[in-house]
Amino acid sequence: MAGLNLIQQALSIYDSELKLVVCNRRFREMFDLPDELVTPGASFEDTIRFLTERGEYGDATDGDRVVQQRVEQALAFAPHYLERTRPNGQRISIEGSPLPQGGWVAVYTDITRIKKQEELLRARSEELTDKVLAYAEELSTANRKLESTISALEEAKRSLTEIEARTRLTTEMMPAHIAHVGLDRCYTFSNRRLSSVMPGRPMDIVGMFIGDALGQAAYDAIRPHLDTAFLGTPSVFEFNDEQSSRRIRVSFTPDQNRDEAEVAGVYIMSMDVTEETQARAALQQTRRREMAAQLTSGLAHDFSNLLTIMLGSQSRLQKMELPAPARALVTTTLSAAQRGGTLLNRLADITGARDWNPQPASLSALLRDMKTLALPALPALPDTIRLHVNNLVKDDMLMLDTGMLQDSLLNLILNARDACQGKGKITLTASPVQGIWVEFAVVDDGPGFSDAALENALQPFFTTKGGEGSGLGLAMVYDMTKLAGGRVRLRNTEDGGGQVILRLPLRVVNSVAEPGLVLLVEDSPDLRTGIREMLTDLGHTVIEASSAEEALLLQSELPEITHILSDISLAGDMTGVDFLRALPNGHPSCYLMTSLATEHPLFMDAVQMAPVLPKPFNQAQLATLLQTTQPTP
Repeated sequence: MAGLNLIQQALSIYDSELKLVVCNRRFREMFDLPDELVTPGASFEDTIRFLTERGEYGDATDGDRVVQQRVEQALAFAPHYLERTRPNGQRISIEGSPLPQGGWVAVYTDITRIKKQEELLRARSEELTDKVLAYAEELSTANRKLESTISALEEAKRSLTEIEARTRLTTEMMPAHIAHVGLDRCYTFSNRRLSSVMPGRPMDIVGMFIGDALGQAAYDAIRPHLDTAFLGTPSVFEFNDEQSSRRIRVSFTPDQNRDEAEVAGVYIMSMDVTEETQARAALQQTRRREMAAQLTSGLAHDFSNLLTIMLGSQSRLQKMELPAPARALVTTTLSAAQRGGTLLNRLADITGARDWNPQPASLSALLRDMKTLALPALPALPDTIRLHVNNLVKDDMLMLDTGMLQDSLLNLILNARDACQGKGKITLTASPVQGIWVEFAVVDDGPGFSDAALENALQPFFTTKGGEGSGLGLAMVYDMTKLAGGRVRLRNTEDGGGQVILRLPLRVVNSVAEPGLVLLVEDSPDLRTGIREMLTDLGHTVIEASSAEEALLLQSELPEITHILSDISLAGDMTGVDFLRALPNGHPSCYLMTSLATEHPLFMDAVQMAPVLPKPFNQAQLATLLQTTQPTP
């Protein structure tokens, strides 16, 4: 910029969108322009309008037409040279040259003296021969200087163009979105990578308000940090982008000069750290499971021997003539011992990968069996600990993994028993929530959770029981609930007791799945063929789509569709989850299928919207899925 100010001519460079890139001091002085019109990013149209209103182009009766004509001429980006007389009598020449990447550079030269000299020469050519020669030499010298200046400007333009191209190429190749917003919170620069970091957002965002580009939810998440940056404090933070199901790390750096306290804008760098976050969580979970595996491996052999003895003894008792109550207790003990054997194979709840395998099950039967299993673990004396089980769910047949759910509820009841310290009441209540969830709440009237327990109780090996506790029970409950796409919450009741709430997706099982017209959305032709044959064998008629966009069109034109079965991962910009969100109210029952891991963000979103069938699956599993009723929020 300092070099440009040394040039005697006025100079301005505008980009392809007619936004000011740079100008020198002589340009501002020649046209007496205000600060806002010589600041980078100023509009060419605003500058022409300012000059028109001031009379720069004569007494224009139609100022808007004059502005429009000059903007259209500028957008042509054609080389031009012209001379004109300004209202103050000054005569200037204007030479414009287009830039290779769009835009143009213009040089304004004060030729008042030269023109006066030419006129004087013509008027007094006979009398001033000697002076004419002197002025001619002076003019020749001025022309040589002008040619030298123009050459320097051409070289500066070429260098500037190359630097700009290299800088943009470098920024656009970076795996991050780099941008700048002004005081009005509109983008003044972007490397066009926003859509790759946060899918679903526009690519060309210069001039857009940041909230419009990101969406309201994402803008609300970053707004406190952005406000702080405009006050001069940089920050680095992460947030979950709900629209794209990605974890985003953002850096805000105030745009302020060292000598100036005022902030002119904020530089922004955004990166997708979803995989990094998942890797950190997976590594942390792996370390915990390795520790749990070391702890439990030495116990498995001895525990297996004890269960073998228990099973043998109870089997002999079962063959004896015993009263009916005693036989019921023997049967219960056998069931508990057999479940203990199953638990040996399910130590993967903490130490390894496991799956949530829901099957049609009777909720009332599950709660009844669970109570039978829990009662022997409670004190038998009267007025000690009482267990109450309430079932408020109207639909009895649900899609549940009964083994994992019973284990979780039994863990919670045993923890509540320990909290009651020998006397009190434990209540287990199953109830529907908003037609979306089935909630299991275990409440005791013990002392409640401490602050440390509320914060850490779901972490493996955290225990408040000293040497008597392993710290694995609530961690197993948490893992099970997250696998099912549910939620766990711990809190203290108003009466001071503890409460643990499990919420699982409510999936009601129909007794019979009526055949109908199924919209099958799958981008793999081979998979579509196999799944279509399964559906037709079950008596359904099938119509197919390979993308969410195609499926939305078919769904809008075919009101007779009764079921929608879609893969989560689809070709195109929309996923199966996006497809379900885009469906209108009153849409048919929807089901999803996927080969994604259960901890994948899309899988977690999907299980909260519709029943999900993991791939691969067989016809029987597909039939069971279609018996599941999708809840209506």
